[in-house]
Amino acid sequence: MAANLVSVVMQFLTPDMVAKIASVLGIDRNVAQKAIGGAIPALLAGLADVTATPQGARQLSSSLAQQQPGSLDILKSLIGGSGQNNLAETGSNMLSGLFGGGALDTIAQSIGKFAGIDGQASKSLLGMLGPVVLGTLGQQQRSAGLDTNGLASLLGSQKDQIVAAIPSGLADHLTSAGLIDRAAGVARSGAAAASAAGSRIAGVSERTSAEASRAAQATTSAASSQLSYWLAAVAILGALAWYFFQPRTETVAELPRPAAVQPGTATVGLAPSDLTIGGVSLTNKVNSSVGTLRSVLPTITDVASAQAAIPKLREATAQLNEVSDLAGKLSPEGKSALAKLIATAKPTINQMCDNVLAMPGVGDVAKPTIDELRRKIETLSRS
Repeated sequence: MAANLVSVVMQFLTPDMVAKIASVLGIDRNVAQKAIGGAIPALLAGLADVTATPQGARQLSSSLAQQQPGSLDILKSLIGGSGQNNLAETGSNMLSGLFGGGALDTIAQSIGKFAGIDGQASKSLLGMLGPVVLGTLGQQQRSAGLDTNGLASLLGSQKDQIVAAIPSGLADHLTSAGLIDRAAGVARSGAAAASAAGSRIAGVSERTSAEASRAAQATTSAASSQLSYWLAAVAILGALAWYFFQPRTETVAELPRPAAVQPGTATVGLAPSDLTIGGVSLTNKVNSSVGTLRSVLPTITDVASAQAAIPKLREATAQLNEVSDLAGKLSPEGKSALAKLIATAKPTINQMCDNVLAMPGVGDVAKPTIDELRRKIETLSRS
C-alpha cells in the first residue's frame, strides 16, 4: 500500500525545519505550524486536481523526472540558508506553472486568513513548501517506479484523505474560492487528528509516523517537482534555472492556475503541442480564464462588488473567445482534449455563477455578463 502522502511530507518538516521557516517569515512558530499544516494537504489536493487531466499529469510527471536523487536532503540546507530567497522564488514560479498564478494567489490568501498571516508571508511560505511537496512526490514516483498514469492514480486514490487532512477553517476558505469541491469536502469526515495538523505539525508527524514508516519500505516518499530548478537557482544563480524553466516559459503564458492563469484546481499547467496554435497555448489561455473566474466570482457579495467584478469577468470571457477562434485549427484529438479541459472546470464555475445569481439585487447586475460567459464555456466544453 502506498504511503500516506500528507504524512510523508509532514515528516520532512521537523520541528527544526518549522522553526527555520518561522524565522525566515518573521512569524511565531506556532503560527507557522498552523499555516504549514494547512498548506501541505492544500498543495497536494491541488496537484491531485492537476493530474485529473492527461495534460496535467504529463506536466507534473515531466517536472518530477527532471529532479535529482537526494534533492530533499539538499533542501534542508537551503531552507533558512543563504539560498532561501532563490528557493522561495523558484518554488513560487513552479507552483504558478502547475496551478496558475491566480489560483496560487487565492490559495495563499486562504492560508493567510486561516493562519492569521499576511499575504506576502503566505506566498513565501508556499514558495518554500512547494519544493518540499514536489520533492517528496518525485521520490515517491522513483521508488515505486510509477509512470505518468501511475502518478496520477496515486494522487487520485489519496484525494479524499488528502482533502480530509485540510483543517476545517482552511477547507471552508478553499471551498468558497472554488479550489476544492464541496463533494470532496464532505470526505473530510471526522478526522480531528488530521484537522489538528493545522496547528500541530509535530503532533501529526508523531501520530502518523508508524503508518508512514511501514509504508516507506514499499514506497519511500511522495511527490516532488523540479528540485533541479531550485538547486540550479542557488548554485548557478539562473543558468540552470533558465534551462529548466525554458520548457514552461515556451508554453505557459501565466497560469491562474492556472490563469494568465494556467491551471486552477482541476486545471492544467503546460499545454501539449496539439493544444498550441501558432505559438499560443490554448491550455494556458483556458487556465488563465478559469483562474480569473475562481478568484473573482467568490468576491461578489453585493451590487457594488458585482459591478467591480464585471470587467474582470469580461476579460475572462474574452480569453475564452480567443480560444474559440483558434480551436478550429486543432486536430480532432486536440479539440477533444480542449473540451475535456473546459468540462473539468465547468461544474465549479457554474456553481459559483449560480451563487452570484441567487443574491438579491446582484443577479440583475451580473446576469448578462455571466450568461455570456456560461454560453462560451458550454460551447467550448462540447467542441
